[in-house]
Amino acid sequence: MDWDILPGRTSRQDLLSFPQTNLVVQPEGVTLSGPASGASHRDLSGTSWAVAALLLPAAAQGLSVDPSQLLDQVVRFDARQLLSAISKIKTESNHQSPGTACVKVFSSWISATLPSATSAGHQANELLDAVATDRGIVKVSQLAHRLSLSTRSVQRISERHLGMSPLALIRHYRLQEAAYWLREDPAASIAGIAATLGYTDQAHLAADFQKVLGYSPALIARAAANLPALQPRH
Repeated sequence: MDWDILPGRTSRQDLLSFPQTNLVVQPEGVTLSGPASGASHRDLSGTSWAVAALLLPAAAQGLSVDPSQLLDQVVRFDARQLLSAISKIKTESNHQSPGTACVKVFSSWISATLPSATSAGHQANELLDAVATDRGIVKVSQLAHRLSLSTRSVQRISERHLGMSPLALIRHYRLQEAAYWLREDPAASIAGIAATLGYTDQAHLAADFQKVLGYSPALIARAAANLPALQPRH
C-alpha cells in the first residue's frame, strides 16, 4: 500500500477486523499487529508505504508470539533483513512489478525464518479455514463436529492460537458475510439475519455489528439502498 497525502491533511482508512496476526513492514520498521476484536482505523499522512502479510495461526506460532497477548495490540518486531529487502524494492525504480517482488521476499523470509508448522499449528489452521469457508457454522458445537473435536478442544485451540474464543471467531466471519448480504439486498430482514446467525434477538446482532464492523446493520442497508445514511455512533 502506497499513499501520498497533501501537506496538512490526513486520510482516515477504516480497517476491516481480522482475527489473525499481521506482519507489517514500513520505512520506520517492522511491527506485529495482533488479532483485532473490533473495527478500527488508521489516519494516513505524508508520503509513505506499508507492505503486510496476514499470517495463518501456525505461522504466528512460529514467530514465538502469543496471539492472546497481542489482541488489539501493535508491537515492534525485529526483522531487519526483511525490512532491508522490502525497503530496497520500494525505493528503487527499476522494479516493474514491486508488489510481486515484495510477495516473493516475504515468502522467502517466512520459509527461511519460521520452523515447520507443528501438529497444533496445523489444527489451528484447519479451524480457521473451517470457520472462514463454511457459512453454515454459527455455533461452536457445529465447528467442533466439523473438525471431529470436543468443544473444549476447539475452545483451547482458538484461544491459544487465535487469541479469541471460537464463538467470537465465528461471529467475526458471519457478521462480515451478513454485511455483504445487506449490501446485496438492502431490503433483507435484519431480524431474519439475526436468527440465521444464531442471535437471540436483533438488538444483540446490532451490538456485535457495531463492535466488529463499526456500523449498524441498518446503516449498511441504508447506504446500499442509496438512502440518506445515519452517522455511525462512536
